[in-house]
Amino acid sequence: MATGTVQVLFPLLLLLSACVLASSSGSDPAKKRCHMECRGTPEGRRRKECLRQCLDHSGREQEHGEAAEGGRRERNPYFFGEGSYEQWSRSEHGRFEVLERFARRSELLVGVENYRMAVLEAEPETFIMPRHWDAEQVFYVIEGRGTMTLLHEDNRERHDIKRGDIIWIPAGAIVYAINKARNEKLRVAMLLRPISTPGHVEEFYGAAGRNPETFYTSFSDEVLEAAFNAPSEKLERLFEKQRRGEFIKMTEEQMRALTQSTGEDGWALARSTGPYNLLRNRPSHSNEHGQLHEVGANDYHQLQDLDVDVSIANISERSMMVPNYNSLSTKLAMVVQGRGYIEMACPRRSGESRRSEATTESEPQQRVRYRTVRSRVSRGSVFVIPAGHPVATVAARNENLEVLCFGVRAAQNRKYYLAGRNNVLNRLDREAKELAFGVPAEEVDEILHAQPESVFVPGPERRREAEMGRQPSLESLLSFAES
Repeated sequence: MATGTVQVLFPLLLLLSACVLASSSGSDPAKKRCHMECRGTPEGRRRKECLRQCLDHSGREQEHGEAAEGGRRERNPYFFGEGSYEQWSRSEHGRFEVLERFARRSELLVGVENYRMAVLEAEPETFIMPRHWDAEQVFYVIEGRGTMTLLHEDNRERHDIKRGDIIWIPAGAIVYAINKARNEKLRVAMLLRPISTPGHVEEFYGAAGRNPETFYTSFSDEVLEAAFNAPSEKLERLFEKQRRGEFIKMTEEQMRALTQSTGEDGWALARSTGPYNLLRNRPSHSNEHGQLHEVGANDYHQLQDLDVDVSIANISERSMMVPNYNSLSTKLAMVVQGRGYIEMACPRRSGESRRSEATTESEPQQRVRYRTVRSRVSRGSVFVIPAGHPVATVAARNENLEVLCFGVRAAQNRKYYLAGRNNVLNRLDREAKELAFGVPAEEVDEILHAQPESVFVPGPERRREAEMGRQPSLESLLSFAES
């Protein structure tokens, strides 16, 4: 009798669960995503807690993220979402977006005030207008392939570029490029360090017309006539014709001409500004859960003057990069592909000493308290990771998470990992472990040595599924009950 009842009720329970799931998620994308992310969590209190946390972190988090301390939530000063970009130019053939100034968001970011980040995207077979900036730049090719030309005072360089390439652009060099692919966009991430005014970057168009406007029209007719030794009528025609914007569709003949040769002509520069492919490097860390590629001034000397390094982490779906921090470098992290979330530990801004709720009058006061900064991230999101701040990055289900990092003040920087086989705390003396944690050293070692992987490890969802795999299944429990 009991067996028949189970056989009848079990399918009905499954159907009821599906109905509840469908009705609770409705058409809300955030709810659907949260139910997908929490489906690997065991039913009951843990499933409800997973859903609650996921939904709590939704809402405005996609735009601003959040920082939490003692149950309070506030805008996350380290996170920049899609709405944080300024549209400098946009058309059917491409777009150029510049992230808002870091110091405008918070005084906590004044240390990176003199850096800006931007994204350039060009449709297939598109010409990107010549310009120069009052800033040094580092380009990283996120996807696509093209040709980039640089004009210096005594030579011209032309380089083929492809995914993974880094290229340094000196301030003042005139740059133009093409997307030579027929069916693939060219996407480039940019780090800029302004020269004239900290935090402010300007672009200048000379070879242009009305749209974009050429700076030549700022000069008087008499000055232009004397400079070019040409009548004003011809100059007006030259500087009035162009009205097609910063991204222009090319013909086949034009594209072939602009890709005929690469390299340098004229007088050679003291050092080449050619590209360096980050992905051709052997990964500094690699396993089934992710890869980390890094390049610094020792490999690409053009990064030395900027004091910058570049890295890209490819985190497998539902995997994570363990908590870590950098000794000197602040990381400007941009998500170039995928979704996930970032958690960071930040010291409380107030310098006041407060007694913890868990302490007694006989215990010493603690000055250092931390708050959790967490943001869900997706393509285009930017996250600032100050030096010394421990941070962990987790990839979502069904897609890898690729994070590009520009590290500023990179010289002599060291990265410290805080979990996994290469956890720096493994180097603590036995007595130091007991004194620091207040438990026997063997208990400390049991925790510190439990994770066999380094740098990239299974994420929370993978770990929950692994735990469920070790637990008795529903079928085995039913079989046991029937017996």
